[in-house]
Amino acid sequence: MPSDTSAATSDVQGTIARLFVYPIKSCAGVELQEALLIDTGLDLDRAWMLVDRDGEFVSQRELPRMALIQPQLRHFDLVVRAPGMLALHLQIDTVEAACTARVWNDEVRAFDMGDLAAQWFSTFLAPGATAPWPYRLVRFDPDQRRLSNRDWTGGVEAANQFSDGYPLLVVSQAALDGLNRRLQAAGATAVGIERFRPNIVLGGLDEHDEDRLQTLQIGTPDGEVMLTPVKPCPRCPIPDIDPRTAIPGTEVGDMLRTYRQDARVNGAVTFGMNAIITAGEDRTLRIGQPVQGNFRFD
Repeated sequence: MPSDTSAATSDVQGTIARLFVYPIKSCAGVELQEALLIDTGLDLDRAWMLVDRDGEFVSQRELPRMALIQPQLRHFDLVVRAPGMLALHLQIDTVEAACTARVWNDEVRAFDMGDLAAQWFSTFLAPGATAPWPYRLVRFDPDQRRLSNRDWTGGVEAANQFSDGYPLLVVSQAALDGLNRRLQAAGATAVGIERFRPNIVLGGLDEHDEDRLQTLQIGTPDGEVMLTPVKPCPRCPIPDIDPRTAIPGTEVGDMLRTYRQDARVNGAVTFGMNAIITAGEDRTLRIGQPVQGNFRFD
């Protein structure tokens, strides 16, 4: 763990306030009390993904109803629920045929999860569909090495699975609180952190401190974890989709555009920081663990 002396000399000190994994890309997240940190991020984060008949990934951008699909991790099973559907039970370590899938510009090796899963997701997302099913569930091939953009990682080879591009997304609770103050002042409803799909939510920081940090050091009983924030997270329309109803709106995006346009990514609206793992793989992150960091000046 970081020493009291090093904490006292750090620019910021906080704690891990919340932890999330998203087993199936673009479906609902699973909130955890603790999570194992592996080379690709948190264990089982974006390990599965839905693809269309061409093997191209699909997301809430095209299919807002994906927000209503609720995965649950139960021992050795992935249990998936959605309104009006019987629960789908899949063994975490069981796959069927090898296949390929495309996520953004990367074509990667994967495993198809079978016709039962394809039927379940297609029935929910495309009522009335028949075989061949329009959507299939695939599992990332652990022997595949998909790397983050090294222009942003400083040349570091940072592996991830089906995430948009980086192992972890870090957001401060203060950033959400600041957004909600602005929304409520404008007569809109406050929103939850789930809309922004973070892995790690930091407590005790000032609003958007995560934007300015050079490193994040997390104290665990097994030693220090070091994360490096590398790229602001540009925001698509997904934060405007209500995760409880899957109904798109405009309030969140409209408000963010008034104060979160980021020159580092050509003026795109950003919220949270993509981070890579510098040290501490195979250690367990838990709610309440201390976090410290220093600001970058560049």
